[in-house]
Amino acid sequence: QVQLKESGGGLVQAGGSLRLSCVASGRTFGTATMGWFRQAPGKEREFVTAIRWDASVTRYADSVNGRFTVSRDNAKDTVYLHMNSLKPGDTAVYYCAAGASIAYSQIEFLRSYNYWGQGTQVTVSS
Repeated sequence: QVQLKESGGGLVQAGGSLRLSCVASGRTFGTATMGWFRQAPGKEREFVTAIRWDASVTRYADSVNGRFTVSRDNAKDTVYLHMNSLKPGDTAVYYCAAGASIAYSQIEFLRSYNYWGQGTQVTVSS
C-alpha cells in the first residue's frame, strides 16, 4: 500500500517556475515507477512524465519535454517535478501516481498506476 501527497502548486506568471513534490508513505516506494499526470478543467487526465524506481528511465510528454524535469529521492520517499517556462496551457491539477513493474511502453497510461495522490493545483497566468 502506498499513500501519496502532492504539494508545491500555486499561481505563477507565464514564464515562471514551480517545483512540485510528492511524498510517499509505504514500503514499496523505492521500487515503484512514479508518474506525474495533470487534468485541466473539462479535459481528460493526461500523462506528463514518469521516472523508474532507480531513475534509469524517464519519459516526458511532448508538450513538456525540455521544460519539465522529473527527479526522485528514494531516501526521502519523494518525487519532484521541476517546471520551468510555464505556459497558461500548463494550468491543471497535477497528480502523482505510483505503480510497480511498469513496462516502458505502458508508462504513460493511467491504468498502469495503482496509487494516486489527491492532486495540487497549478495555475499559470498570462
